[in-house]
Amino acid sequence: MSTVTLQADIKAKWHQGQSSYSPGSPEELAIIGIDLLVKELGTQAAQAFIGQIFEKYPTDYRGAHDPERD
Repeated sequence: MSTVTLQADIKAKWHQGQSSYSPGSPEELAIIGIDLLVKELGTQAAQAFIGQIFEKYPTDYRGAHDPERD
């Protein structure tokens, strides 16, 4: 099984404020990205944007953590 770890410092600024993030995993990075997309685009547009990514994968794709692949 492979594990991806991240080392990143993200600084996001917008006219209402700013935030700093240090994600350590793809899951944490996704949460940050989704949060920023919603703030930028709104909920429905962010969902549509994310939906485009899911269209690239079959609905039963299991990824690197598939126990049957280990």
